[in-house]
Amino acid sequence: MDQLGAMRVFVRVVQMGSFSAAAREQNTTQATISKKVAALEAKLSAKLLSRTSRELSLTEVGADYYERCMAILSELEEADANARSQMATPSGLLRVAAPVVFARQFIAPILSEFLTIYPDIQVDLLVSDKHVDLIADGVDVAIRAKQLEDSNFVARHLFDNPFAVAAAPQYLKQSAVIKTAEDLKDHNCIVYSMLKSINIWHFEREGHRISVPVTGRSRCDNGDVILQLALDGEGVVHLPIWMLDEHVRSGRLELILQDYESKPLPFNAIYLQSRYVPLKVRCFIDYIKQKLSEDPQYH
Repeated sequence: MDQLGAMRVFVRVVQMGSFSAAAREQNTTQATISKKVAALEAKLSAKLLSRTSRELSLTEVGADYYERCMAILSELEEADANARSQMATPSGLLRVAAPVVFARQFIAPILSEFLTIYPDIQVDLLVSDKHVDLIADGVDVAIRAKQLEDSNFVARHLFDNPFAVAAAPQYLKQSAVIKTAEDLKDHNCIVYSMLKSINIWHFEREGHRISVPVTGRSRCDNGDVILQLALDGEGVVHLPIWMLDEHVRSGRLELILQDYESKPLPFNAIYLQSRYVPLKVRCFIDYIKQKLSEDPQYH
């Protein structure tokens, strides 16, 4: 029996929550995955997983063995990666997760150049505004506009991501004047539904923090759609300046409440905590940071 291979299969079954999900990921059958885990249990003379028709859970022995497998596989991966790094040639498949708007506006235009610079790297770009589980989805780097909440990961700061309030001229002409943040309560505000406090916009003015509850006729989990609604004159938006800049310069949007500061929501590159960071990951993050530093709209 290939015990190392069986350990990898066991770990992925636990991380993905089912034999079928692990089988799909590895492009094999559920029966094959089940046999490998069963062979591992037979070798250990211990039951690692409790299986019912609806759920899969670790036994007490299985939980301890899972943690030890993770440590062993991590050490092995680090050893392999360290050996490869001695050749100073980043290579392999790099899985990157990024929000839709940032992927479209920033990553897509520079990806071809990155692949030209690093011809031995292949990129699998996962584009979604929804939270991605780096471990379960096998993601190497996730670009996120949020604070790090898990000590198992490392967050490398990319840029501050300041926000601004804006609306289309046609909306502002037909609506009450917005002089203070409190005036937003009387306006149709289009909110981003992926945030925890979707109906509260936060500002700071003259050292005072202000939180304003807003309402509107529409909300959405995609920044591109929110931006388009604003361009169509549907209401007021609170979006990153890099999303608004082009349309403000063209006159299709106007910035309002410019004497108020919006709390930035920093963009970070998130990756798994490890003593050794794969060279392909470091090269990608360094490249992203360099390109961001060269583009004034992200400063």
